[in-house]
Amino acid sequence: MKRVFLIAGLATAFLLMAVAASAQTAPNFGGTWALDKTKSQGLDQRMQGADITWVITQDAAKLSIESKVANAQPPAGGGAGGGGGMGRGMGGPRTYTLDGKETTMEMGGGTSTSKATVAGSTLELTTVRAGNRDGQEFKFTTTDKLSLSADGKSLTVNRHSESPRGPMDSTMAFNKQ
Repeated sequence: MKRVFLIAGLATAFLLMAVAASAQTAPNFGGTWALDKTKSQGLDQRMQGADITWVITQDAAKLSIESKVANAQPPAGGGAGGGGGMGRGMGGPRTYTLDGKETTMEMGGGTSTSKATVAGSTLELTTVRAGNRDGQEFKFTTTDKLSLSADGKSLTVNRHSESPRGPMDSTMAFNKQ
């Protein structure tokens, strides 16, 4: 009987250690990051012509990315895309909880659902914006996979996005400021 309890106790201890090992925390991506267009690939025209900085704040519970855009040129045909060259990002900071749960917020004409997932040293951020604008249904999905260099001075973001215009993949390289 003692042997059964010993085996059960060891199995429980092993299981608890496996659960603790699988509960990973995200590396700290906090800081101010400037886009290095010479090391980036697949950038759209507005990103290629703008100065882009990400300010990332992170604590144990959440991560927030504020995108600052300067010197952006309006897209062909007019409009004030990419912040209109006025130093603004697109719609305020993106915020993710680091507990793996989805967060949803209402926005003009729809919703935005965000989720962060840690996989080793990579942080995967997924945002789905969906709704109805002027009678037209829309859905935009963006998945960013963030990884830091060994010295913590470079941030690589592999982005896959899907929109009514189709899929797009890019790699953005950022340098810590």
